[in-house]
Amino acid sequence: MHKIIDKKGTRLRRAAKTRARIRVLRTVRLAIYRSTQHIYAQIIDASGGKVLASASTVQEAVRGDLKATGNVEAAAAVGKAIAERALAVGITTVAFDRAGFRYHGRVKALADAAREAGLVF
Repeated sequence: MHKIIDKKGTRLRRAAKTRARIRVLRTVRLAIYRSTQHIYAQIIDASGGKVLASASTVQEAVRGDLKATGNVEAAAAVGKAIAERALAVGITTVAFDRAGFRYHGRVKALADAAREAGLVF
């Protein structure tokens, strides 16, 4: 029987491969999720059981005076916020878990902003 291949299935397959590699490294990971309207980022401990820091465009502190929450500028604001919060709890190095999303646009903007704010991955 053939598997139905769609965008979501392909993304989840890529995500599973990435997470398997990160699991072998046993390191803290920066996991992201993007929807059409928002972008979310979490710092998750090596066991995968505890969220150490989080930031998203849903949070008023991050949203601030952004015109929209589903664009590159909003993603950059989330990247900066997650890096600041990670550094505040003593995390400097993470593995970037992009959840199967392609590394361009909002995902790239979030990663670049997090690196500029001091996070290493």
